[in-house]
Amino acid sequence: MVASPCARRLARRSRSALVAALTVLLLQTLLVWNFTSLDAGEEQRGGREKRDRGGDQRGQPQRRGPAAPHGKAMDGYFSHRPKEKMRTDSNNENSVPKDFETIDNSNFAPRTQRQKHQSELVKKPLSKQKEHLRKKLEEEKMKENLLLGKNSNEVVQFSDHPGKNSSSSNNYNNLKEIDRSPKEHLLKKIENSFPELKYDQPPKCEVTGKEAISAMSRSKSKQCRQEIADVYCQHKVGKLMPEKVTRFCALEGKANNNVQWDEDSVEYMPANPVRIAFVLVVHGRASRQLQRMFKAIYHKDHFYYIHVDKRSNYLHRQVLQFASQYPNVRVTSWRMATIWGGASLLSTYLQTMRDLMEMNDWPWDFFINLSAADYPIRTNDQLVAFLSRYRDMNFLKSHGRDNARFIRKQGLDRLFLECDTHMWRLGDRKIPEGITVDGGSDWFLLNRKFVEYVTFSNDDLVTKMKRFYSYTLLPAESFFHTVLENSPYCDSMVDNNLRITNWNRKLGCKCQYKHIVDWCGCSPNDFKPADFHRFQQTARPTFFARKFEAVVNQEIIGQLDYYLYGNYPSGTPGLRAYWENVYDEPDGVHTLSDVALTMYHAFSRLGLRRAETSLHAAGDSSCRYYPMGHPVSVHLYFLADRFQGFLIRHHATNLAVSKLETLETWVMPKKVFKVASPPSDFGRLQFSEIGTEWDAKERLFRNFGGLLGPTDEPVGMQKWGKGPNVTVTVIWVDPINVIAATYDILIESSAEFTHYKPPLNLPLRPGVWTIKILHHWVQVAETKFLVTPLTFSNQQPIKQEEAMKYHSGPPKNAYMEQSFQGLNPVLNIPISAARVDQAKRNAGLVGARLEAWVDSLVGSVWSAVDICSVGPTACPVMQGCAQTAWSSLSPDPKSELGPVKPDGRLR
Repeated sequence: MVASPCARRLARRSRSALVAALTVLLLQTLLVWNFTSLDAGEEQRGGREKRDRGGDQRGQPQRRGPAAPHGKAMDGYFSHRPKEKMRTDSNNENSVPKDFETIDNSNFAPRTQRQKHQSELVKKPLSKQKEHLRKKLEEEKMKENLLLGKNSNEVVQFSDHPGKNSSSSNNYNNLKEIDRSPKEHLLKKIENSFPELKYDQPPKCEVTGKEAISAMSRSKSKQCRQEIADVYCQHKVGKLMPEKVTRFCALEGKANNNVQWDEDSVEYMPANPVRIAFVLVVHGRASRQLQRMFKAIYHKDHFYYIHVDKRSNYLHRQVLQFASQYPNVRVTSWRMATIWGGASLLSTYLQTMRDLMEMNDWPWDFFINLSAADYPIRTNDQLVAFLSRYRDMNFLKSHGRDNARFIRKQGLDRLFLECDTHMWRLGDRKIPEGITVDGGSDWFLLNRKFVEYVTFSNDDLVTKMKRFYSYTLLPAESFFHTVLENSPYCDSMVDNNLRITNWNRKLGCKCQYKHIVDWCGCSPNDFKPADFHRFQQTARPTFFARKFEAVVNQEIIGQLDYYLYGNYPSGTPGLRAYWENVYDEPDGVHTLSDVALTMYHAFSRLGLRRAETSLHAAGDSSCRYYPMGHPVSVHLYFLADRFQGFLIRHHATNLAVSKLETLETWVMPKKVFKVASPPSDFGRLQFSEIGTEWDAKERLFRNFGGLLGPTDEPVGMQKWGKGPNVTVTVIWVDPINVIAATYDILIESSAEFTHYKPPLNLPLRPGVWTIKILHHWVQVAETKFLVTPLTFSNQQPIKQEEAMKYHSGPPKNAYMEQSFQGLNPVLNIPISAARVDQAKRNAGLVGARLEAWVDSLVGSVWSAVDICSVGPTACPVMQGCAQTAWSSLSPDPKSELGPVKPDGRLR
């Protein structure tokens, strides 16, 4: 590209005009770097997996200079999805993608091993004209470079040949080699060799399998490495897995029992109705959702046995509290850490079955397993009427496809071991001869006879299958199917688990569990109000549905609840509100990250300032407080399925009476997304947000409120309306106006969401960041987000050397290998010496001055909406928390558990 004669004449008249023209011209020669989404845990760089993921690269951002070639615009949200036809009403709970055989999970490198990166871009000699332009631009940027403490040679790298946009899989796979996680820059570089392994006892054989070696190198504890070595050696000599198993079923093939459901059958309740043992296997912190589900399924004639994950102590405390109110509810005295896909889940079910069989005072007839994400879609009376009619049947859902393919994609022909809360893959194994292996959903209804057989039988089938499935991925999705179909009870199998599961594989299958499983897996989606018709239109017998999450959508739960039991009385409080605990004092402050602890303390101080400015009268100190200690509890607060902020319960000393009071503060995020004024002609962008823990399946950030610190890796999300294919430019600007990243996103006409995590070098500079979104270099909108400074390090007040380390930004202000300083004058984003100097001073703050800095930043993006008193208070105008509509202590009748009603129900 050559400058026009008109431009040259203009340059002779005005030096500034020449510099501007040269700047734009040079920027058009910048190298275009394409790169893909870096969602945590999503990528594994095995060769066959690349082929699997390379076929549909929609909306991939391009790292860029000011201009990039336009290619076909596609929806970035759907990038990397398995190519699978969407099934709108799948009842198969099998959690592995259907196209799994194209994915290779074999080369699991050590966790600390860094990926090899392309050292630098291929550099071409510059033409004389471009060399001249480069020198001119460097002269103009000298002042800015000096302000930032950068060498004048550290400018935008560019090439004679800008990268070409391509949606081809080859281009995508090559570009993946450039990607890297920013956190890797903080790790020590490790060569492609396994670390020295230490054991209590040396392995009994030479461990030669690459998968076993990889597992040992990645395991965290010496005990786990020992287990891996021992299991591998037993398997190597043929002493671990059964070679042949006896089949006791007289049928050839699978039983074909067809069961019918009549909506009116509840009117004909049998004289001897079945009694059900509901086994609730729960985890997490959604205690109110669990209580609401329990309320919906409770009846005095049935039995409820609850297992709470070993890591969910808050939920365990809540369960113990409500279980004590009812004689037919018990909580397991033992607890396991039931990881996704782990052998521990099967162990949990088998142990609960043994416990139930030994409870002589609980005469149950059916075993049903549920989670807190389940909800009934029929009443207990309807379920009892149905099961009483088929009391000799067992209800499991089979995969219903080619068995050999199921075995392969489910990993049943691979050896797994669970330890260190991880499922390690150790190598291949053979399926035992003599039986038919089957599987599907791990949600089932089993009658007492079969449960007794599985629990106590010592025959060849049960004993060998228990051993086989102790070293199996997702064992609960196959063990009961296989045992039943090969047992004397094989003719009792009904291929229906009486559930409806919300599978939308285009959104929900992205190998999301690789951080805990050496395999590819996914899970169902949450139901939304638009799905309600599916509960009414299903033709086969169904009594439960999953999944539901109140933090994603509570309205659908309310619809189901009202459908089953009718509306609550008019004026019932809290029906559209939802509270979920994220911290409770007995958990211990060590369970909080330094970012969360910093922000929760700042929120508390924000609330106390609100009390001082809005509640007390002049000369009166009765509503003035001094903060004391760590937060007592923290809740997420939702209203009408919209996040309303955090509720922080905290202690403070009332300065008027010098007494300690417990208060609760409601803080809400301020609106930071702004459309350009005047609005541009471009109208597709509806919203943009920055956060972490982006859930592409449910299209939300799981880190509600977007609490970010200097070592976090933020993700940028945009929501789009329908419209023509477009390319937009996204620019990330740090608090002192350093442009940290810029890239183009190609948006297809049907795109709904795009998300991208730029590979920024850490630590991020604390302060308020700005994200600018441009179309044809005209600003469409901007949003802001806070990277908070840390007042704590390892839950202790931060020291100055630590503060300097975390609060100074990346070395040489280089967020990426490529510098974008050349864009500052073009975008009119000046870098001032005053802001740079202030940032340097702030980086060394500690104590009260650091807290003041944090509070000023937090106050710019959060507001204290209200404050209330948990107990007695000397502030006469402060309301009690129970009298508010928002406090975590305000009434919540839909989740509260009261006395049993005359009809035997709670709801």
